[in-house]
Amino acid sequence: MANSTDSRSTLTLDDEALCRDLLTLRDYLRWAASEFHLAGLHHGHGTDSPWDEAVALTLGALHLPWNVDPAVLDARLLPVERARIVALVRERITSRRPLPYLLGEAFFAGFAFDVDERVLIPRSPIAELIEAGFDAWFPEEPPARVLDLCTGSGCIGIAAALHLPTCEVDLSDVSVDALAVARQNIQRHDLGARVRAVHSDLFDGLAGPRYDLIVSNPPYVDARDLATMPAEYRHEPELALGAGADGLDIVRRILREARQHLADHGVLIVEVGNSDSHLEAAFPEVPFLWLDFERGGQGVFALTAAELDAHAASFA
Repeated sequence: MANSTDSRSTLTLDDEALCRDLLTLRDYLRWAASEFHLAGLHHGHGTDSPWDEAVALTLGALHLPWNVDPAVLDARLLPVERARIVALVRERITSRRPLPYLLGEAFFAGFAFDVDERVLIPRSPIAELIEAGFDAWFPEEPPARVLDLCTGSGCIGIAAALHLPTCEVDLSDVSVDALAVARQNIQRHDLGARVRAVHSDLFDGLAGPRYDLIVSNPPYVDARDLATMPAEYRHEPELALGAGADGLDIVRRILREARQHLADHGVLIVEVGNSDSHLEAAFPEVPFLWLDFERGGQGVFALTAAELDAHAASFA
């Protein structure tokens, strides 16, 4: 795989030389895309190609929206703006830190969230369910109480609150550091009246009325995948990724304990990613409903409260 020492790379030039010869936004987009291609970066944190990564980096560095007028492409950049982009490109390649960490921001379900190395970078396909208001399970009235279990940055629960303006949401996580980021995002979106962050080891610290909807993107990476992940993922908190030999240590607890906190008409939605085959092998008798997504993604299941009751013995 190519890297930043590739003989074709212009990163052997110093920053001053690069900033002198690259002038417009179009110049930086083309240059960044070329360097990312040469470096063989892994794309899995909001972009899927060197070009998309270049667009995200340059627009993010300049605080420009994704739908910026194309006429801006030929605008000349200020020296300080050029230096910022060059520094970000160089760090992205040399450190392999995911771009959202470099920018301090990620987008999920149409909204911006603060992110840093204390939390996973939002990328769950559950965003599509949020944007649809979970209408497959709540066609008439939205869920009144929602729990975002293993919340991390709070993106799932906060996005749900933004798309469903009548619901109340609890964000829970065992990581105090992650909850600090979640609280930043509650404040960022001015949701303190309807969303709260709760320190809890899964359900242990939760009390109050049962939830109509429990949604979770818990740690689910199995030991083999964790050991072979690209360098970009090693910047994310291992606590939020790994979950034992088959990736199901946390999911088993969720299946065993969720019903005690779920309303009789409620639904549990959990992402298990590539560990979906392990889950089906572990519980072959359970009718997991595996969800399809228009924008891609796999390994998200739904179970109703009635189904959790019917298979309680399997989860015990």
